[in-house]
Amino acid sequence: MAAKPGPEVRRSGGRPAVWQFVALVAVLSLCSCREVRVKTYATGTTTVAGTNQIVVVRDSNQLEALGIRASVHFRGEFGMVLLMGPHHRSGYRQVIESIRASDERVRVVAFEEPPADGGEPSRDYRTYTLWIVPNTVYRKGLGVDVVTPSNEGVATTELP
Repeated sequence: MAAKPGPEVRRSGGRPAVWQFVALVAVLSLCSCREVRVKTYATGTTTVAGTNQIVVVRDSNQLEALGIRASVHFRGEFGMVLLMGPHHRSGYRQVIESIRASDERVRVVAFEEPPADGGEPSRDYRTYTLWIVPNTVYRKGLGVDVVTPSNEGVATTELP
């Protein structure tokens, strides 16, 4: 003897009420989400001379001038590069603790970690982190501040 299926709750349109609820929750969570996804695209080192700085990159020529090779789709996104250094010993790397944004400023907490073994002598280089950001959040004049965990200034810029 086969078991008789239980009644299925249906709303107008023939869809189960559970699926309509799931769709509603998905729409509400997407509409209320204001967080912008910033992707860390690349980290590494470059031999381009200079000191600590944060650079807005809008085309591949600017990226290459920093000694960084990366595939960025500049039609729909732009890059932000944090350069730190120079260093004379190998093994330094950047650590990004947090990125917080408001309507007026972006605050990045970052520092460099020295090599555990002291490193080897090397030619001067700087460490970098490249972030890819959607063009939809680009706001001319938006300030970007990079500070250490102890709130000491590292670099600052404004979106041109």
